[in-house]
Amino acid sequence: MLVPFIAFLIGITSGFRALTGLAIVSWAARLGVLPLTNTWLAFLGFAFTPYILSLMALGELVNDKLPKTPSRLIPSQFITRVVMGTICGVALGLSTDHLLAGLLAGALGSVVGTFGGSKARAFGATLFGRDLPAALIEDVAAIGLAVFACSRL
Repeated sequence: MLVPFIAFLIGITSGFRALTGLAIVSWAARLGVLPLTNTWLAFLGFAFTPYILSLMALGELVNDKLPKTPSRLIPSQFITRVVMGTICGVALGLSTDHLLAGLLAGALGSVVGTFGGSKARAFGATLFGRDLPAALIEDVAAIGLAVFACSRL
């Protein structure tokens, strides 16, 4: 029953930052914590995949702070976050034969993370009087939540 909970947490991470959850899942697969060998997501554990995804996630962290970055609630951003959360959930589900539970939990977590993260960041921006501190706190929360979740595997 732990896999749906972990997939939900990784989904929340994907709702906060679309690529962070996938990068952490890729590192878990590469380090052997998440056994994806002989699955269609085995590429997440390949030698260069975690590095590439980490660079992409880092780029997303920087891009998120730019003034012209669109809201995570517009359809393209929202769908991307749900897809990433679902893929992370599927990876967790595949590794433990709980595919459907992982898929659903990852998707649901990403929806919760997208809306919850948006509200929390708006509240933080109001509290701090500007957006940057709230965005940085959300970055730390996303990374910390993903690392915590994968450490429970």
